[in-house]
Amino acid sequence: NNPRSMLIVQKYGGTSVGSVTRIHAVAAQVAKLAGEGHQVAVVVSAMGDSTDRLIELAREVCADPDARELDALLATGEMVSTALLAIALKKCGRAARSYNALQLPIATTGPAGKARIQSVECAALKKDLAAGTVPVVAGFQGRAANGDLTTIGRGGSDTTAVALAVVLGADECQILTDVDGVYTTDPRMVPEARRLQRVSFEEMLELAGQGSRV
Repeated sequence: NNPRSMLIVQKYGGTSVGSVTRIHAVAAQVAKLAGEGHQVAVVVSAMGDSTDRLIELAREVCADPDARELDALLATGEMVSTALLAIALKKCGRAARSYNALQLPIATTGPAGKARIQSVECAALKKDLAAGTVPVVAGFQGRAANGDLTTIGRGGSDTTAVALAVVLGADECQILTDVDGVYTTDPRMVPEARRLQRVSFEEMLELAGQGSRV
């Protein structure tokens, strides 16, 4: 065993799992970390822009879709990426198991589309981690008290990852995204934006506090 082994929760966003090639790249990264002796739990978003496509599909069926059924539809996006990443991890020789919010469960309160995480049952995750299995958990979703699938709003996969990190007592929670760095401003809007070579946690908090989406 690695004497410096850590329990790490990693979250990968939609663009990071947006294609089969990228899913394999994520699997290789996770497998490498686990191979170094760390316990790794992974939270994933839906592939690419699939959430937006599901919303469009629902609105083609009905301009004002029922909130409960829309949540049931949107939750499928993360289920696809969790299963695919677990398959990719197994292909590269790493034991893995996918979980949706109903299976753990991740209990939520509040209205459809804007639910809040109330608690996370982590017994199965702890058992997996102890056995060297990588649990891959669907972000963005939860289970209401009546058993319904709920979603916890855009950006909800980050919230899922932080909640998991808390209940597991993780050493680190890593929110990962496939950009090449942090810029002084949005380079898509300001061509003169400069990439920062180094940035401290305090500077990142200040950037976020001033409205930066990073």
